[in-house]
Amino acid sequence: MMNLRNFLIAIVSITGSFASFGQSNLLNAKTPDQIGLKTAAQLISDNDKPLAYGYVHDRDVLMSKTTWEIIDLSEKINFALYFPIDTANIGSDRRSLYDVLTKAMKNGKITEVYTDGYFNTKKSMQDIQASLTTVDTTDTGKEQINAGQNISPEYIIPYDLTAQDVAQYKIKGYWYFDKRQSELKYRLLGICPMTPDVFSLKSDNQEKEYVELFWVFFPAARDVLHEAKAFNDKNSAMPVSFDQILNSRRFNSVIYKEENVYGDRTIEEYMVDNAQNQLLESERVKEKIRNFEQDMWNY
Repeated sequence: MMNLRNFLIAIVSITGSFASFGQSNLLNAKTPDQIGLKTAAQLISDNDKPLAYGYVHDRDVLMSKTTWEIIDLSEKINFALYFPIDTANIGSDRRSLYDVLTKAMKNGKITEVYTDGYFNTKKSMQDIQASLTTVDTTDTGKEQINAGQNISPEYIIPYDLTAQDVAQYKIKGYWYFDKRQSELKYRLLGICPMTPDVFSLKSDNQEKEYVELFWVFFPAARDVLHEAKAFNDKNSAMPVSFDQILNSRRFNSVIYKEENVYGDRTIEEYMVDNAQNQLLESERVKEKIRNFEQDMWNY
C-alpha cells in the first residue's frame, strides 16, 4: 500500500508540473505583466531539462541507416511547427519553430549551424542574415541612379523572410537497431527550414524556388527547443515542447534521400518526373527499415 501511495503521489506531482507549463501564474496575476512569471518556490524546484539520450556503444548498433526527410507544413498534423506566423497580437510564449531557431541563433544560444546536412562547414550569423534579407529598387529609384542622383530611401524596398515563408523542413535522422535492447530506434541529427529564395519574392509572376536556409545540429539545440512550447489544441494547459514533438516524431514526413553507394543521391534523381513513383520509393525505404526489426523476431 505504501508503494502504491508513493506511486500515486509521484504521478500527481508530475501531472502538476506539466500543468504549470501552460501559463505560469495566470490564475494569481493581478496585472497582465505578472502572467508567465514563476513564483520563488517554482524557480527553486524548476529543474526541468530535456530527457537525456542514453549512451549507445558502437558495438551495440547491429544495423543503421541514415535518412533525409521533408516535413510539409501545409499538412494539418504539422501545423504545430508552423504557427503562429503573426505574433503581433499573441503572447511572447507562443512562437513558431522558425522564430525559436532564428532568435536562439541571434542570441548565441544555438551555435552549431551549418551549410548542409553533413555538418562539415559552419555558417556564420552574417551569412545567415544575408540569406534572410534582400533589397530591391523601384523603377523610379533606377531612374535616379541612371541620372547620377542619390537614390531616395522611399524607393528602396526591403524583403525579409519570416515564419510565414517557411514551407517545409528538412530533417536528417539515424535509424539503428540496438541489439542490447533489441529495439529499432531513431535519433534526429539535423533540421533545416526551407524558404523561398529571397530574390524570387520580388516577383509575383516568378515561380518561387525553395532553398535550404541553414542546418542546425539537433542535439546541440535540444535545451532551446525544450524551453520553447508548441500549442496543444487538445489541452492548452499542457503544451508540448518542440523537442518532444521532433524526438517522438509527432509529424508527418516523406523520405527524399537515404545514404547509398551513389553518393547519397536523392530519390528524385533516379525517379525522374514521376511523383507517384517517388512516393512509392519513399515508402519502400521505410518498409525496408521496419522489416529489419520484424525479421529479427522471426524464427
